[in-house]
Amino acid sequence: MTVSTSVATTARLPSQIPFIIGNEGCERFSFYGMRNVLTTFLITYLLLDVAPGVERETAAKDVMHTFIIGVYFFPLLGGWIADRFIGKYNTIFYLSLVYCAGQAFLAVFDRSKPGFYLGLGLIALGSGGIKPCVASFVGDQFTQSNKHLAKVVFDAFYWIINFGSFFASLLIPLLLKTLGPGVAFGVPGVLMFAATVVLWWGRPQYVMVPARPDDPHAFSRIVLDALRSTATTTTQARPGLLIACFGVLIAAVALLRKGATEIAATLGIDLSTPWLTTSLDFVPTFCLALLALLVCVGAGAWMQLERVRGKHPDVDVDGVRSVLRVLVLFALVTPFWSLFDQKTSTWVIQAGLMTKPDWFQPSQMQALNPLLVMLMIPFNNLVLYPALRGAGVVVTPLKKMTVGITFSGIAWVVVGLLQLRLDAGVGFTILWQVLPYAILTFGEVLVSATGLEFAYSQAPPSMKGVLMSFWLLAVTMGNLWVLLANAAVKNDDVTGLIIDCGFGVTAFQMFFFAGFAFAAAAVFGVVASRYRVVDHYRA
Repeated sequence: MTVSTSVATTARLPSQIPFIIGNEGCERFSFYGMRNVLTTFLITYLLLDVAPGVERETAAKDVMHTFIIGVYFFPLLGGWIADRFIGKYNTIFYLSLVYCAGQAFLAVFDRSKPGFYLGLGLIALGSGGIKPCVASFVGDQFTQSNKHLAKVVFDAFYWIINFGSFFASLLIPLLLKTLGPGVAFGVPGVLMFAATVVLWWGRPQYVMVPARPDDPHAFSRIVLDALRSTATTTTQARPGLLIACFGVLIAAVALLRKGATEIAATLGIDLSTPWLTTSLDFVPTFCLALLALLVCVGAGAWMQLERVRGKHPDVDVDGVRSVLRVLVLFALVTPFWSLFDQKTSTWVIQAGLMTKPDWFQPSQMQALNPLLVMLMIPFNNLVLYPALRGAGVVVTPLKKMTVGITFSGIAWVVVGLLQLRLDAGVGFTILWQVLPYAILTFGEVLVSATGLEFAYSQAPPSMKGVLMSFWLLAVTMGNLWVLLANAAVKNDDVTGLIIDCGFGVTAFQMFFFAGFAFAAAAVFGVVASRYRVVDHYRA
């Protein structure tokens, strides 16, 4: 005890940590700066060839949420490259260069759709690819002698993310209005270049954990072996493999049919049909195909998982089952992300209809989110949760997430009511949006931060990276629901039904998403009450 106390007292923060924190602060300023003005820029600059009003706003939301889908899809690629090939530092550094190129494209091609969209793609690849690497790269810098200081660094990490987001949300919208898109996107580009330089500057001091060799008991190996296995005491049938193959078939048909439709369209032939994914753009079609693949492969592996005990250690087989069980909960969290990420699109458009000072831009309202996060986390930890425990209320991660999803729905009821008044021609101050922002941010704190902690605890060490990647992929699927909702209201029949109900399209969508969240929260609560929590923290 004396020795460990002495070590804890004399341990120092690794000298390389300030470089990583500085890199993260600059990168987050860069990302949130460009993202928070993207919807406004698309409506007022790039999409002027689209009819004004609902059509242009829907087109802008489609671009925004397609971009977010990419950002949260590419962590799968970044984590794989880091783990299997070049390690975390090299992955972060090289993808940061891609990230810088993307920011440069935004600043230079602010009047060219192909150039601008290519820039968004490069940013999605760079930002998404480094996401699964940065936090674990921080953890690599600590040893047993100073691991107690890691929590301080991760707290600083989370704080600098919100700090960068707050000031970016205040500054960049003003630059867009006063100096134009070249400067508004150029400044985040400069910050991203600075982030890359800071990361490179500290390289002599970093602990570089090499890429891992191929693991014979990895998550993917166990899943594949389970699907192919026939050895049971009662049957040689493989129903799980049939389900997985069905998912592969659905995904392949959707993608091939979409590709054929695109080729036919270039030849002047219309193959689109309203009851198939060919009527959707490529990104939602791809996401639906991926969803079908994940659901069917996961269900098939679950059915035959017990067959691989003996070929793989029990702890790894149990780990795969834990991951598959958690994925059900992750699927029920996706509606929350569909609501949360629309604060950068739907809510910005609504803010533009409200009265405000001439100098204030609708995008600046998003600065409320990081500011409230920095206030709510200490309030919850120091006041709310202790008070609930004192009152005998058991506060568990799954209960927090259930309440958080519910609060996101309440926030959307509020913005829906505000939209009804705007549609009726009643003008009022933008300060009314503070209320839904506060409610949504409270839901975010309960879902996002809690979900990360919960996901980490449910997977064994060898599969934590896999589960973190699936957690990020849930954000992609949440934004898929937004694209599907936007595609639905482009149909004249659907629009006519909405109008017959006495709602505007935007207000109807707001109440629809609120109901979507309430339904998800109810099902999540039922599933969570039957979920058997495990603990895979290190001893």
